[in-house]
Amino acid sequence: MSQFDLTGKVAIVTGSSRGIGKASAIELAEQGAKVVISSRKQEACDAVAAEINAQYGEGTAIAVAANISDKAGLQHLVDETRRVFGKVDVLVCNAASNPYYGPLAGISDDQFRKILDNNILSNHWLIQMVAPEMRERGEGSIIIISSIGGLRGSPVIGGYNVSKAADFQLARNYAVEYGPDGVRVNCIAPGLIRTDFARALWEDPETEKRSTKGAPLRRIGEPEEIAGAVVFLASKASAFMTGQAIVIDGGVTI
Repeated sequence: MSQFDLTGKVAIVTGSSRGIGKASAIELAEQGAKVVISSRKQEACDAVAAEINAQYGEGTAIAVAANISDKAGLQHLVDETRRVFGKVDVLVCNAASNPYYGPLAGISDDQFRKILDNNILSNHWLIQMVAPEMRERGEGSIIIISSIGGLRGSPVIGGYNVSKAADFQLARNYAVEYGPDGVRVNCIAPGLIRTDFARALWEDPETEKRSTKGAPLRRIGEPEEIAGAVVFLASKASAFMTGQAIVIDGGVTI
């Protein structure tokens, strides 16, 4: 059996109606996992779940809409996953938001709180919701999609970068707490990826050229190029890895 085989595993992927989340859910299903598609709009979730079920068999995916700022909604997501699939083996915290662009000195309290709540606190909530059963079973994988923004300063997305740096520490802390029970917690730090979230940085060819001129690979990444790392962290292939961050950025940060 392949180290990457996920047959019999159940994975929740937030922000999975498009971009990195959708690509990750598809790749997890490709390796045999049951997947739960979640984002804010039920219709968008239904469409992705239907696409996965058509490709990998009915019952492979379900769709449960949830807003990451709504704790009760996230609890419903976890409860519904357990009701349908019986358990949660893998959690992929992919959903995030960034309502402010500009110097950190100019961010409003409400904007900063929204970034911190959606990008850190919601991950903390979800981890607390799924971890008890993982610890009881003695295994589980929690994956936080952070960003290379958490490794660098920025005059434009400073608030977002602060939240993504905190995600690295969230993973390290939970790795220490849950490691003795066999539960692993890791991060992925993507660079610029061709998603709707980063559309302003690649939609115009000249902007894309400027965005990638310092990258050794001279291009931006595709969502599928992050999905492979999600499968790695979800599977036995990464069984001895916890509390770490995998940087996937075309070499930008080197």
